[in-house]
Amino acid sequence: MKRELKVLLMISAMFTLAAGLFGPIYAVFVEQIGGNLLDAGGAYAAFSIATGVLILIIGRWEDRVKHTEKLIVVGYLLNVFGFIGYLLIRNPIDLFLVQIVFGISAAVTTPAYDGLYSKLLDRGKYASEWGMWESQYYIVGAIAAVTGGFLAEVYGFAFLFKIMLGISIIGFLFTLLLLRKGRH
Repeated sequence: MKRELKVLLMISAMFTLAAGLFGPIYAVFVEQIGGNLLDAGGAYAAFSIATGVLILIIGRWEDRVKHTEKLIVVGYLLNVFGFIGYLLIRNPIDLFLVQIVFGISAAVTTPAYDGLYSKLLDRGKYASEWGMWESQYYIVGAIAAVTGGFLAEVYGFAFLFKIMLGISIIGFLFTLLLLRKGRH
């Protein structure tokens, strides 16, 4: 497996861990900021719509970009700003805005990541190397779900968001490895 592919897997694992800490307890947080289940669903819909619409536009543009590594770096940096945003949320409107930031991040990151990942696959190992990505996504997500629930229960959401931010910063630092060796 190529070094760059291993780096992409590590980056994905870090951001999956950071986001997965919050996923299963998201609705509890929405309630704590004065929202309800409709707000929780609406905020997730804002993320999904922002991602879905922008990914079509940005993905087409990214096909013409020579160095997708830079777009991955920018996309994950936007993700870090989203995690900072969690620390600033005071009401459901703030949550909607943060979810839109995450949607923009996903729209920038996903096509570039998937394109680069696909380009780096070893011939004859397409299924197993994509399987490694899928496997880490679900395993890391499971670990994150249990850990996030525990951390929020014992230490509260502010602490959890700081942990998520820290993990996302570490993940972002790994993205800088993609720019090494003249790959810019």
